[in-house]
Amino acid sequence: MSTTFPRTRTSRRGYSIEQVEDFLEDARQAYTADPNAPVVVSSESIRQIAFAMQKGGYSPTHVDAALERLEDAFANRERERAVQQSGDQAWYTEARTIAQEILARLARPLGHRFDRVKLLSTGYDRKQVDAFAARLTSYFQEGRPMSIEEVRTVAFRPKKGGYREAQVDLLLDSVVSVMLAVR
Repeated sequence: MSTTFPRTRTSRRGYSIEQVEDFLEDARQAYTADPNAPVVVSSESIRQIAFAMQKGGYSPTHVDAALERLEDAFANRERERAVQQSGDQAWYTEARTIAQEILARLARPLGHRFDRVKLLSTGYDRKQVDAFAARLTSYFQEGRPMSIEEVRTVAFRPKKGGYREAQVDLLLDSVVSVMLAVR
């Protein structure tokens, strides 16, 4: 019986224990692998991992917190390796390029920053996303404080005819990447 993370009650759903354990083993091997070995696990793959749900599985809150710490560790290591290979300037130039792409997306008119789902389909509430987009713009352009945690945990109400979730989520992933790059 695995005890890596607390488990949910048997009547509640949590993350698949087997999938979480398999992923953590892959992450352990990847982190200790030779720097020239092919990349199996990266900060990006950690950010995008999803696990099936099962009754009595691992507590999502505990697993998600551990994944955030793991993502931070992999991002730091990736930055160190990239700086060794290409130098600080190349690393920050790449982060700046991604930040400019984010800002270009956020500069679009309110209500039109992302594709919308069909009128009867559910997406993210456009007003909430646009309000958070304004905060992101202030972070990038004015240096207003914002934590990675805020970006990782932001949640938007579902709304008919809202923004396409995948596009918003991809932008948020890019924001996290930039924030990790410039730490």
